[in-house]
Parts: sequence; C-alpha cells; structure tokens
Amino acid sequence: MTDISRRALLAVAATTTAGALAACGASAAGDSAATPGAASGSSAGTAGAFPVTIDTQYGPVTVEKAPERVVVVGITEQDTLLALGVVPVATTEWYGEHPGAVWPWAQDRLGSQVPEVLSTADGFQYEKIAALRPDLIIGTNSRMTQEEFTKLSAFAPVITGPTGSTGYFMPWDEQTLIIAKALGREADGTKLVDDVKASYAAAAAAHPEFAGKVATFSQNAFYDGVLYVYPPGLSTHFLTMLGFTINPELTPLAPGPGSQAELSAENLGVIDTDVLVVAAEKPEDIPALMAVPTYARLDVVTQKRTVYTDPVLAGAIYFDSPLSLPYVVERLPQQLAAAVTGQAPAEIQDTSSS
Repeated sequence: MTDISRRALLAVAATTTAGALAACGASAAGDSAATPGAASGSSAGTAGAFPVTIDTQYGPVTVEKAPERVVVVGITEQDTLLALGVVPVATTEWYGEHPGAVWPWAQDRLGSQVPEVLSTADGFQYEKIAALRPDLIIGTNSRMTQEEFTKLSAFAPVITGPTGSTGYFMPWDEQTLIIAKALGREADGTKLVDDVKASYAAAAAAHPEFAGKVATFSQNAFYDGVLYVYPPGLSTHFLTMLGFTINPELTPLAPGPGSQAELSAENLGVIDTDVLVVAAEKPEDIPALMAVPTYARLDVVTQKRTVYTDPVLAGAIYFDSPLSLPYVVERLPQQLAAAVTGQAPAEIQDTSSS
C-alpha cells in the first residue's frame, strides 16, 4: 500500500501520491478505568447479537463476540466508533495531527483515553497492529487490497466496504451501519444515522431557499495545475441533505468512480453555479485562488456567492462522518444562506468556536 497523503486521498489518483504528511508519532493510551474498545458514554451493544457476519468486498467476515480492542486502519472511521461509544485502541493519521488522530468535534468522546496513532507512510504497520492485540480491525475507508486484507485477517476480523466499494468516499451512512453491525450495535447505528439526517432535514426546512439551488464543492487550491471538485454523490451529502442539487456537469469530468472532477484553470466555468463551497484550510488559500484570473472572474465569486470554510470546518466536511456532519450543520447553513443571497464574506469565517 502506497503512502496516503491528504492530497492523494482527495484526488483519489489511482496511481500516485505526492508529498505525504508525516503521521503523528504513536502516543501511549491514557490511563483510564474504561477499557479501550469497550463502551464509553453510549448505550451498550445488543445482548446476544453475536456472532455477526459482515459482507465485505473480500468475502463474508464473522465477528464471534463483542470486540474490546478495535484498531482503525482507515482514515476516518474513529469518528463512527466514538459516536457509537467505542474508543479504539489505535487510529490511523490522515492529516491535522490532532491527539489520537481525533479532530476537535470528536475529542470529548475520548474521555481520558488517547488511542495509539498508526501511519500508512510505508503501508500498514503490521507489526504494530499485531502488538495491539486487536479483536476487530476497521478499514471501510482505507482502499485496502486483497493482499493487505489477508495479512490483517491473521490478527483479527477485518471489516472493509462491501463489494463494489471504491475504497474511499463510501457514503457515511453506509459506513456507519456496517461498523455498527460489526460492533453488535445495529440499532444504535440506525438511530445515529436517523438523528444526523433529521438534523439536516430541520436545517433544510429552516432554509427553503436552498431547495433546487445548484451547488459546487471544491478543494482549496490547484495542485499541479488541477483543481479537484466533487461530483454528485462524492462527499457531497452535507449539501444534498440541505436541499441543494450538486453540479451535474462534474460527473463526466471525473476520471472514474470514486474520483473528483479534475479541472484546469481554463475550464473553471463549469463551477460557476448558484453557490460554491471551497474547503479553505488556511487564510492564504483565498488570495492564491483569486490570483487565478479565470477563478477571480467567475460570477459565483464576484457576486459573493462563494463560501470559504475555516480549517476545522474543512476537515469536518472532508471527514463526512456521523460526528463531523453535526459539526457542519451547526455552522455551515448560515454561511450558505448568505451565499444564496449574494452576501457571502470574501474571507475565511472562523466558525470553530461558534
């Protein structure tokens, strides 16, 4: 497995990765009366739910008993575990280098525990994973190969996405239900999904002006001359659940399933929609984009219909999880409402503490 940097993941280029972020150093688990991997601050799994069998892309996987030591080898699944009351013994760093590879919207779910942080800089760290003595390995967002699955299965049952999964960008609700089933908490998973969707339905009802508007979601910058933009269904649920229609012209511009549309500076007209959301990760992202003449001249930009996130909100959108999506819906609709009426501010709005 090649090194997975944020750029490589978000581009989902089937061949390359450029300049990976160094993963956090492994941190020792904090002392706590709670058992890592066991229930923590949430309802326990359904009694008598085991064994359970999950249909993965590499065949059925059976979990014989309630797991107590869960290792996350994908890059976002810690959010789902924490939302279901399970603190993993290890997570895998994507980017951000937050304690335990857990971002601010989920930190309070850790209690006094801090998972060990794994890296994929040189592929899965098999020796470290084995030393953690896992009884369940979660990799629904990992682009795991058959060979890697076989190696990891020697340590514990391994949960990937189902047949047909693209490796990354599996819909958040599907991931939640699969992980919840593996934990013996199907009912909790269903409620979690329903609650998140209900919060978005309420926000959509509060903002009827969103209905039918065409929105585009884009990364923050050009990389090697390419701007990566998300076609319908690819991490765009945070907008569709609010009532927006995702820019349909992006679909034919993606190189394949599970990939973003790849736009050069010359063909940016395709993103000139009713609203544009840019996952700005730092203040200098905006002047860098504005320095591109074809970007700066877009009507959606000049008419103040563009939303620039702050760094944490960008991360929450990228994570697309049952913990990050509530963070998004608490902060983004007010910015989208301003954009729909042409009143979006032309700078990053820090909503991390709002």
